[in-house]
Amino acid sequence: MACNLTTGRTEPCKDSVGGLTKVYFGDFDIFEYSDVTFATDSQEITGITSTGSIYQYDLKGTSSFEQTITSSRENGTTFYDQVLTLQFKKLDKETHDEIALLATSRPKVFVEDNNGNIFVGGLEYGMDCNGGTIVTGAAMGDLSGYTLTLQGMEKKPANFYTGTLASDFTISTSQINP
Repeated sequence: MACNLTTGRTEPCKDSVGGLTKVYFGDFDIFEYSDVTFATDSQEITGITSTGSIYQYDLKGTSSFEQTITSSRENGTTFYDQVLTLQFKKLDKETHDEIALLATSRPKVFVEDNNGNIFVGGLEYGMDCNGGTIVTGAAMGDLSGYTLTLQGMEKKPANFYTGTLASDFTISTSQINP
């Protein structure tokens, strides 16, 4: 099988920024892979058929989404290790309950960055929580809140989602407001 390149890339403008603004969690069975509509280039999802709910978490600060390409010439394999690191400020009993559910589930995750891009993490296999903390901090200026790390391993990098979340899903309106 030939794996031929198809295009080049020019130096882009310096008009993007880092950071995340929102993350949306959906149960693993919220949709099947066959319910996803891809654009012709397959790196863009234009829609998802679902009748389920996703849950919005607002972010500010130190949350990040990183994908590492792991490729082995010896084994002939390539996969993408997706790591979502989240920080939620302020401890409260409602968030405790949701963190416990996230820690034991395998959600599909929509990650919105500060450039308006939305990526789908764990599209085929979901993402697992593999660590985190519930911390009160030592000094008055330290974090009193939660950190979570979710990891997914997928055959392709997280797709850009260009559909409309509110059209494809019910976005939960009941928010924890600590």
